[in-house]
Amino acid sequence: MKFAAIADVHGNSDALEAVLADIAATGIAEVVNLGDHVSGPLEPRRTADVLMATGLPSIQGNQDRVLLEKRGRKGRPFTWFDDSHMEWLASLPATLRFQDDVFLCHGSPRNDETYWLDRVTGDGLVAPAPIEDIEKEAVGIDASLILCGHTHIPRVVRLRDGRLAVNPGSVGLPGYLGTDPVEHKVEAGTPHACYAILERMAGAWHATIRYVSYDNTRMAELAARNGNPAWASALATGWVR
Repeated sequence: MKFAAIADVHGNSDALEAVLADIAATGIAEVVNLGDHVSGPLEPRRTADVLMATGLPSIQGNQDRVLLEKRGRKGRPFTWFDDSHMEWLASLPATLRFQDDVFLCHGSPRNDETYWLDRVTGDGLVAPAPIEDIEKEAVGIDASLILCGHTHIPRVVRLRDGRLAVNPGSVGLPGYLGTDPVEHKVEAGTPHACYAILERMAGAWHATIRYVSYDNTRMAELAARNGNPAWASALATGWVR
């Protein structure tokens, strides 16, 4: 069995289309999407249209949930979305079982805002999480492959019981500023779009992280024009400066 996983598109339609083309070129037919589809200063409507047309198995990310909550408080759709876009987001589950043995979540299996495979230290550094903390969040999940997003950092962790936890990185945003639990920077160090290929061989799951180049300059300039210099820097260079 072989399929691809994408996450954290964040309205970057150019990166999304480049990744989907790369996946198709590898001959992979099945793709899952781990959430945070449209939020940010880029192209949310175009991104939603592309994702809705693909019909990929998808879940809500924390930013998708927040967007729906804001719409509920306002009582009307956002001007950059039609009702169909919001209905699509609202139809997506928080977690999903894929092909019986794969569990999809956004943050961690228990919380869509948790940094699961990474942690933020007291001095604002982002580092791999201890295996004990990772395994604690995975208690009760009987899938042999658990996929998550949220941190935008590609990460592959083999749990001590043999299960595999994978964050495919971010399709659309290679860096950002975070505030919880302290101020910190997430930086991929490259402006490439990122996704994962998952394959089961000899009864065990294996992951390959794949980087895809695209015309990131257009998206960086769009972020700058829309007043988000941190995103502009990350999209241009992979670093937040």
